[in-house]
Amino acid sequence: MIRETATPQRRGHDAERTREEILSVAREIFAEKGLNGARVDEIAEATHTSKRMIYYYFGSKEGLYQAVLASSYAGIRRVESEAGLEDMEPMEALLHVVRGTIDYQAQNPGFARLVAVENIQRARFLTQIEGIREHNRPIIDVLSALIARGVGQGVFRTGLDPVDLHWLISSFAVFNVANDASFSFLFEQGTKREARHARHRQTAEDAVRRYCAA
Repeated sequence: MIRETATPQRRGHDAERTREEILSVAREIFAEKGLNGARVDEIAEATHTSKRMIYYYFGSKEGLYQAVLASSYAGIRRVESEAGLEDMEPMEALLHVVRGTIDYQAQNPGFARLVAVENIQRARFLTQIEGIREHNRPIIDVLSALIARGVGQGVFRTGLDPVDLHWLISSFAVFNVANDASFSFLFEQGTKREARHARHRQTAEDAVRRYCAA
C-alpha cells in the first residue's frame, strides 16, 4: 500500500491556514478580554491546536497579540486600497471611503475594541511592530491624492490636511462601534441596529461633505 506524502506546497498551505485560524480566534478573544485577560490555553482550545504550536508560530502571547494588531490594521487598509477611487469624481470617491470605513468597522467590531485596548496601553505593542507605519501610510496617500484632485477641480476647499480628514472619518466609524451599547442605553436608541447604522453613516457622509466642500 502506497502512503500519500504531503508535498512542501501542501504543508505550506496547511501551515498558513493554521496560522490564519489562530489569528482569527485570537482576534476575537483579545478584543473581548484584552491582552492581560486573554489566555493562550483558551486560544489553543478554541483552535483545536496547542500552546506549543501557537508559540511556534508567534513566539509568545505578546507576539500573537502583535500579529493580531498588524493583521487587523491590514484588513481595513486592504478595504481602502480596493476601492478604485481614481475612476470616481473626487467627492463621490471621498464618500465611498467614508462608507467603506463605517461599514468595515460595523462589520468588524473587534477592531475598535482592539485599538481601544492598545490605546489604554499607550500603543506599547503597536510601536514594536516593524513597518506598521509604512503599512498604514497608503490611506494618507489616497486622501492626499483625493484632496489634490478635489481642490484642482474646485470641488474641495483649500487647506485640507489628509491626516485630519482621516481622523474625522475614523472618529465617526470608531465611536459608533465603541460606544454603541452605552449610547443606545443612555439615550434610548431603540431602533434596529441596521437602521441606526444607516443613519450614522449618512450623518458621517454629510459631515465630511460639508467639511471638505469648497
